[in-house]
Amino acid sequence: MQITLIRHLPTEWNKKSLLQGRRDIDVSPPTDELKREIISNKEYLEKVSPFDLVLASSLKRTRQTANFYGYNALPEELLNELDFGPFEGVPKKKLIEKYGDEWLHNPRELVLGESLQNLEERIVLFLEKFQVYENILVFGHGSWIRALLSYNRNGDINQMNYIPVKNNECITITIFVTSKRA
Repeated sequence: MQITLIRHLPTEWNKKSLLQGRRDIDVSPPTDELKREIISNKEYLEKVSPFDLVLASSLKRTRQTANFYGYNALPEELLNELDFGPFEGVPKKKLIEKYGDEWLHNPRELVLGESLQNLEERIVLFLEKFQVYENILVFGHGSWIRALLSYNRNGDINQMNYIPVKNNECITITIFVTSKRA
């Protein structure tokens, strides 16, 4: 399966380095630079299309981003961002101050508003649910995308916080789906 991932466009909270998680926040109006990036990404999408399916999380910032790209993405709750619980609306540095090494080296063991183990399980469920499709376009979130990339490379999400993914970044990966569940 080939998956092309686009992290949602920046929001005002992104600009302030505030964790959004499940908060349903609008994207900011795109700057001229972002509009150029969207055009460039759309040219790339032409090369890796056609897509069998176009998905976005149920949060409006991913659906708004899909609309800027000219897609009416189907909502998929498995794509929702990590629930950061008490850290939503708080600068990311506060989460790092509290969890430091654990956030970097072993995030799978953390529980915020949801456990990161649950985030990993949502990724596995997503891959199993959509494995019948050959080419998918996903409009998603930073933590979810980083977790998927870590899972694809390492078999777990524990390296996710070493993987940078900028807003509006477009990444294509190939995944060979095998279920971890018995």
